[in-house]
Amino acid sequence: MNKKIVFIGNYPLDHQESMERFAQMLVMGFQGDCTVEIFRPKVWFAKPFKNSLSGVGKWLGYMDKWLLFPLLLRLKVKKETTYTYFHVCDHSNAYYMRSLPVNRSSITCHDVLAIRGALGYKDAYCPASRFGVLLQKWILRHLTMSDKIACVSQFTLGQLVDLHGKQTKPGWTVIHNGFNAPFQQLSNEVKLQRLQSGGLQGLLKNDYILHLGSNLARKNKKLLLHMLSYLPDWDGKICFAGKPLTSEFKEMIQELELSDRVVEVIKPEFTLLEALINQAKVFIFPSFSEGFGWPVTEAQACGTPVVASFLAPMPEVGGTGALYADPYQPEAFAQQVDLILKDRNLETTLKAAGFENIKRFETTLMIQRYKDFFQYG
Repeated sequence: MNKKIVFIGNYPLDHQESMERFAQMLVMGFQGDCTVEIFRPKVWFAKPFKNSLSGVGKWLGYMDKWLLFPLLLRLKVKKETTYTYFHVCDHSNAYYMRSLPVNRSSITCHDVLAIRGALGYKDAYCPASRFGVLLQKWILRHLTMSDKIACVSQFTLGQLVDLHGKQTKPGWTVIHNGFNAPFQQLSNEVKLQRLQSGGLQGLLKNDYILHLGSNLARKNKKLLLHMLSYLPDWDGKICFAGKPLTSEFKEMIQELELSDRVVEVIKPEFTLLEALINQAKVFIFPSFSEGFGWPVTEAQACGTPVVASFLAPMPEVGGTGALYADPYQPEAFAQQVDLILKDRNLETTLKAAGFENIKRFETTLMIQRYKDFFQYG
């Protein structure tokens, strides 16, 4: 019997980098145990466009994803043997479950933030257009029709069950994300070399607090700027790594007269990002809403103290290896940061607890749980 798993990936022009890393992580984890393959929507109608995020490219992308690909997926199922299992890697593609055999398919739910936002939940911080409301309701309907769902956190599973009228199914479970990159603590020599190569020598001369993430409102980046006024005795910098800061955010930096204290690092490659996290005095994660919160565990793996939002699922993910504060109160975050900056013992304790906590998220554990979930191996 030749076992095979087909992982259903995302549409290339959607540029869902985290979902691509997740799919590749599953593929690498199952290689050697069985035949594996990523099957994803092809770019046909939207070929003239670089992405499908807006305008005409968005609508042509929908044609590729929702009209053409389901037909190709049904043909794929017919060609495969009854020993082939199918797993949809991203819940936003829940519609594809209609084309898959019920007893040989499952899906990962990374969050229900966009769904909740479309249904009017303000705490999701994910507002939706009129079409977006229809799209997210459509996704929810097909997601909850699925018999086997792996949610990345207990918090996400709980929210999904709430959206399904407080009803769950035996095949709905929690499988925490593993690491999708080998974050680790670096030597001073390696940190020095990487930061210098990245043109960030200035960060070697100044203590800094680090934030990693997009410009979405739910990431709450503004909190870091307001937090500085509650740390009058600290003259370090704030480093924002990720997508370019918006013009609105830059204006806010100028209005608060913080231009000389903010460093922007746009989309750093892994080696530079790892060094940035390692060198930071504190890693700040003040999100209003998340499905999991990968950066918390990544910072812990680098041995960097973490102060995160006390809203779920951050405490579920960070465990005792982080401090937590109200994301609506910059002064509360400042107090926790100040504790770390002034207490070497606390810093050491958090590092040790962080290293212990991340053992729960080893990729090998995640893969074994998926094997059990798929009933393979």
